[in-house]
Amino acid sequence: MILARYIGSVCRLCRREGEKLYLKASRCETPKCAIEKRAYPPGQHGQGRIKVSEYGIQLREKQKARRIYGVLEKQFRKYFKIAERKKGVTGENLLQLLEMRFDSVVYRLGFAGSRSAARQMVRHRFFTINGKRVDVPSYIMKKGDVIAPVSKKMETFPIKTALEKMAGKTLPQWLTFDMDKKEGTVQSPASREDVALPIQEQLIVELYSR
Repeated sequence: MILARYIGSVCRLCRREGEKLYLKASRCETPKCAIEKRAYPPGQHGQGRIKVSEYGIQLREKQKARRIYGVLEKQFRKYFKIAERKKGVTGENLLQLLEMRFDSVVYRLGFAGSRSAARQMVRHRFFTINGKRVDVPSYIMKKGDVIAPVSKKMETFPIKTALEKMAGKTLPQWLTFDMDKKEGTVQSPASREDVALPIQEQLIVELYSR
């Protein structure tokens, strides 16, 4: 099965959105970050003055959210429809669904430096959910779900390094990690306050409401 995915430079995505999306882990915090070097869109017209319409602003916000979470257009639209049907504020429901993805929770727990790295680890069956191996990055976690590294993966570089750093890591309020059992638990659904990302979800709602 061939999966549609972006295989170009992720730094170009940050430059296209005009801000750091933190797609390359620790590199984004260094002077090597593409935004630090060239804070303008890629391409020959990147440094020109471009007038952006209201639709363009809404579209860029949707693209930014898609790129942060590594979600394709069809899947993103599916999440939006689910968010619309749920009780509460549609934009907040959308961000909650994206945060509760398996790969995003693995990233939030600190097992990976970026969501793309977390996605790769999930696909390679590094983790279990409630004792069962799951290799679907888009699996939506629920309250009470327990994530743990597969025992034979404990000594691999990414897991071993992550566990060494776990003790001093500050987790979102909706997640906990037991160092003795080497497992993380979803205490509750993610709230909007826990999503510290540069996303204006209302613009996405307005885009899809056109």
